[in-house]
Amino acid sequence: QVQLVESGGGLVQAGGSLRLSCAASGIIFSLSAMGWYRQAPGKQRDLVAVIQSGGSTNYGDSVKGRFTISRDNTKNTVYLEMNRLKPEDTAVYYCNVIRRGSPLDVWGQGTQVTVSS
Repeated sequence: QVQLVESGGGLVQAGGSLRLSCAASGIIFSLSAMGWYRQAPGKQRDLVAVIQSGGSTNYGDSVKGRFTISRDNTKNTVYLEMNRLKPEDTAVYYCNVIRRGSPLDVWGQGTQVTVSS
């Protein structure tokens, strides 16, 4: 059974930084592509960043150059380093496994990120 546990969110001022973590279990983590998603109030959940099993990464245009996704296969954990945060980054952030280009239909509780102006 896949379990995803996100942590690290909080309240930060614009221009600040946060580091999110996501611990995954129930999968062969080292062979799995992982993604970070976010959902702002009243909006759909969007993909923010992806890291492949081999370590290559991709980012949404709105976060490129500010966010960095990374992984530690020894800890079954994926991270999202967020710098130069903006109020529009405010959302609940989720991680998920990506298979055949789509997330699994299993989601964790997410972690709230709030950026004040």
